[in-house]
Amino acid sequence: MEVGQKVKICRLKEKVSPEIIEKAQQGQQGVIKSFKMTDGSGIGVFVQFSDATTNWFFEDEIQVVS
Repeated sequence: MEVGQKVKICRLKEKVSPEIIEKAQQGQQGVIKSFKMTDGSGIGVFVQFSDATTNWFFEDEIQVVS
């Protein structure tokens, strides 16, 4: 995964807002904006959606769309 790639949410491991759950259910796509270290062993991904909503996800919660 790289900054600028389009992704969609494929599953949710953590509790998120109803707005993010709705985006996942609708299959909305977002763009990877940056990365963050999680608990020292994983990498989180910040994803921005078309309405400017940004949320971070674990790498295994999102998938790249072509």
